[in-house]
Amino acid sequence: MPAASLVLLSAFTSALTTMAGIGGGVIMLGAMASLLPAAAIIPVHAVVQLGSNIGRAAVLRRWIDTSRLAPFLLGSLVGIALGASLVVSLPVETLRLVLGLFILQTIWLPVAGMAAIKGRGLALGGAIASFLTMLVGATGPYVLALLRPLGLGREGLIATHAAAMAGQHGLKMLAFGLFGFAFLPWLPLVALMIAFGFAGTLMGRWLLGRIDPRHFARIIQVLLTVLALELVLRSLWALVR
Repeated sequence: MPAASLVLLSAFTSALTTMAGIGGGVIMLGAMASLLPAAAIIPVHAVVQLGSNIGRAAVLRRWIDTSRLAPFLLGSLVGIALGASLVVSLPVETLRLVLGLFILQTIWLPVAGMAAIKGRGLALGGAIASFLTMLVGATGPYVLALLRPLGLGREGLIATHAAAMAGQHGLKMLAFGLFGFAFLPWLPLVALMIAFGFAGTLMGRWLLGRIDPRHFARIIQVLLTVLALELVLRSLWALVR
C-alpha cells in the first residue's frame, strides 16, 4: 500500500507541477518522509524528481530558455559540491526557515532589477539552490521564484524550471551515489513512479493550455506563498519547541 500510494501520488504531483510549475516535489517529499526510511528520503526523491522533470522538460522542450539554463547549472555544480561536504553538519530547520523567508521576499518584496538577472546572478542562484537541496530536499519553489521575474512566459517558465530541476536532481543523485547510497533496491518503485509521473505530465500539459494566462501569475504567487509559509511555520515550530 505505501508503494502503491507513492506511485499514484507521482501522477498527481507531476500533473500539478506541469500545470502550476511547483508543488509536486514538495508534496512528494512530504509523503516520502512519512513512508520511507529517513536515509532514503532525499536520494530516492532525487531520482524520482529527475525522471519527472526530464519528462516535463521533454514535453515542453521548445520553450526551454537555454541561455538562462547554462549559468544556473554551472552554479548548481558548485552548490552540490559544497552541500555534499556539509550534508550532515547543519541544522535542517534553520535552512528551511531561510528558504521559506527568501521565497516570501522574492514574491512580495522583489529586488529592483531582478528581471534583468542573468549570467553570474543565475549561477549564484543555482549554487544556493543546489546547496540547499542537499540538505532540505525540495527547492523547486526557490528556483521558480528565481526564474519567475525573468519574463519567460507561461510555458517558458515551466519548461526552463523543469530543465533546471532535472539538472539539479541529476547532480544530487550523482553526489549521493558517490556517498555510497544503494539505489538498486529502490529501482522498481522508482521506475513505476517515473512512468506514472510521465502520464501525469501529459495530463498536466493538456490542462496547461486551458489555463487563462491572466490567472497564471496569480496561481503561481499563491502557491509559492502557501509553500513558503508552510516551510517557515514548520521550521519555527521545530526550533521553539
